[in-house]
Amino acid sequence: MLTTRQGTLAFLTLCLALLAPFPAHAADRVGAAASGPAAPRNPVVLVHGYNADPGVWGALREDLRADGYDDAQLFSFGYDTHQSVNEVLSGRLAAYVEDVRRRTGAARVDVVSHSFGSLVSRWYVKFGGGAAAVDHWVSLAGTNHGTSTAWACALWDQACRDMTPGSYVTKNLNGGDETPGTVKYATFWSGCDEVVNPDDSVPLTGAANTPVGCLKHNDLLGDDGTSAGVRAFLAA
Repeated sequence: MLTTRQGTLAFLTLCLALLAPFPAHAADRVGAAASGPAAPRNPVVLVHGYNADPGVWGALREDLRADGYDDAQLFSFGYDTHQSVNEVLSGRLAAYVEDVRRRTGAARVDVVSHSFGSLVSRWYVKFGGGAAAVDHWVSLAGTNHGTSTAWACALWDQACRDMTPGSYVTKNLNGGDETPGTVKYATFWSGCDEVVNPDDSVPLTGAANTPVGCLKHNDLLGDDGTSAGVRAFLAA
């Protein structure tokens, strides 16, 4: 049995223990529990450009994986780039995005497009119901207002005709609001782009438009600075 003095000492020891601060690691755990888990990322749908294929996204996919994405969150839309943006390709992209949402359970996806793929994905967002399914939309060297270089193949190729300045596709995409809905828009463009002419065809009113310096058209796909900008935008 404890004496009165021993009981008093035990009581004082207990009080001091309760008043003592948490060890640093315990405080960290409490803070982490209070803040809760990080918000889940959207799946990312990558849309390549003219005469290309999903293989062009290797560098960006690697960077996204390094940021914590896994392969079940990264999707590359492959398609025949010689077909019509408005009549064929945007509808196929819409079906692809719906399949991604069904497989992942995500309410929305993020879309990153390059070159001609920007027209395909913009048409889907503006006219194909994509405004309700897309959270972030990114254009790398997109032919958003057309490019004069497309006249070289416009005679025999529908996609080239769609990319010419003033085409049915570019005229409708840029008529009225260039960045409709609640989608967050970003473009990345180069002052040395040998494919998009003029260079300022890429930026859109209402988007976060970022110049990337003097890079060739396809170099934006593997450029570290561009990749960092895209990943920061998707995380915003």
